[in-house]
Amino acid sequence: MTKNGAPPQASAVLYAGKVMHQRMKPVGHRFSYDVFSLMIDLDRLDEADRLSQVFSVNRRNLLSFHEKDHAGDRAVSLRNYVDTLLQEAGVAMPPARVLLVCYPRILGLVFNPLAVYYAYGQDSALNAMIYEVRNTFGERHTYVCPIAPDDMSDAGVRQQCDKLFHVSPFIPMAMRYRFRMLPPGDEIRWRILETDKDGPLLSATFSGVQVPLKTGKILRLVARIPHLTLKIVAGIHWEALKLWIKGMRYISRPQAPEAISTWRDGRRIAHGFSNKSQVGGPAE
Repeated sequence: MTKNGAPPQASAVLYAGKVMHQRMKPVGHRFSYDVFSLMIDLDRLDEADRLSQVFSVNRRNLLSFHEKDHAGDRAVSLRNYVDTLLQEAGVAMPPARVLLVCYPRILGLVFNPLAVYYAYGQDSALNAMIYEVRNTFGERHTYVCPIAPDDMSDAGVRQQCDKLFHVSPFIPMAMRYRFRMLPPGDEIRWRILETDKDGPLLSATFSGVQVPLKTGKILRLVARIPHLTLKIVAGIHWEALKLWIKGMRYISRPQAPEAISTWRDGRRIAHGFSNKSQVGGPAE
């Protein structure tokens, strides 16, 4: 984290890089795609809106960001939505800064399998992470994870929680997510290891380098990676078809859980639920 530098001071930047998935069992399968993500400061949306003629906030453009894609309600600002999530999770003070890393809309279209919020305190230290997961059935689940003392190291943030939400039709629910996240700086890196009771099943990563949100940079990225949203959705279905051809068994979609869960030290802390993991102990 020290070498990666502080979070960007700009109200918004892009991160250009690659997404990679590596499946270990019961069949091997790997793919990698060029992508780019948007990092935006939720307190400086008006400023971000003025960074480029081809980027807009809450308005249609070549590239755009819409709060309703995440808050789900036009009447609620995304920052207020995040503050409510964190307050309900027991984070005592509203964060001084909230950064969201997600895919932007391209010509009005977007699909975010995973969007990640970074909440920073008055001392500029991370005090919470929020992982917003979507599936292709139009559902989403939000894992709210306040930062515990043992979650931080110079390599980044290390957190974990049980899988509660159906994503892949070829992976059962009794899984655990282990997050290894390098927060946004000069670069950004996400590594999510999905494990069952016998060990790792799937590794998903995103790594990118910071790119200024300027018109020329946007146009070059869109030219190099056209139709990003369609590429993501088509890629999900194409890779699923290849897994089916390899003999993977289709798993029916269960009923969606409640929209939000809260986790601390790998244990679920929402009232009324057991903190016992489905796939082993809550800590490594």
